[in-house]
Amino acid sequence: MPTPRLTTCQGTDIVPYLEDLASLRIRVFRDYPYLYDGDPAYEADYLKRYADNPRSLFVLALDGERLVGASTAQPLADELEEFRAPFERAGYRVEDVFYYGESVLLPDYRGTGLGHAFMDARERHAAAAGFALVAFCAVERPDDHPRRPADYRPLHDFWQGRGYRRMPELATTFAWKDLDDTEETDKPMVFWLRETPA
Repeated sequence: MPTPRLTTCQGTDIVPYLEDLASLRIRVFRDYPYLYDGDPAYEADYLKRYADNPRSLFVLALDGERLVGASTAQPLADELEEFRAPFERAGYRVEDVFYYGESVLLPDYRGTGLGHAFMDARERHAAAAGFALVAFCAVERPDDHPRRPADYRPLHDFWQGRGYRRMPELATTFAWKDLDDTEETDKPMVFWLRETPA
């Protein structure tokens, strides 16, 4: 399998890829631990916030012309209240933080170094833009969740190996509809944080 090429873009330059990115997010986030019952209307609204922001960043993995992976980021100051508020309560300056929206990658391309490449690209961007901190949040499910696969391996070791620390005092909730559910429910999310690498 050829190694996908990486490209980056900001703001409205993502528009040609928006439909494929929405489909990719829906596909990947169906899996545990997100169990997201994809909603195209939500995807359009979510991605529009990033596309409309000239300070956003998209890192795209392309196999030929096919989008097989992507990661997003933007300044925390430009994010929703659910994501800003924990930092404000804890005394951080949100203007100092570059926030990662997500990384999504099709299963066939995992374990090839693209996860590190996504992190590298966002960290370089954050450093060049002068952000002191980089952060993301992840959903936390109970260990006995009925949909947890027997072979599930959380990404904690990967994140810790990259220098990120789980910050339980920086927590929030965010709502989406799980597979087989009839309505949205709030999910606990905890932030991971590190100083921006030089």
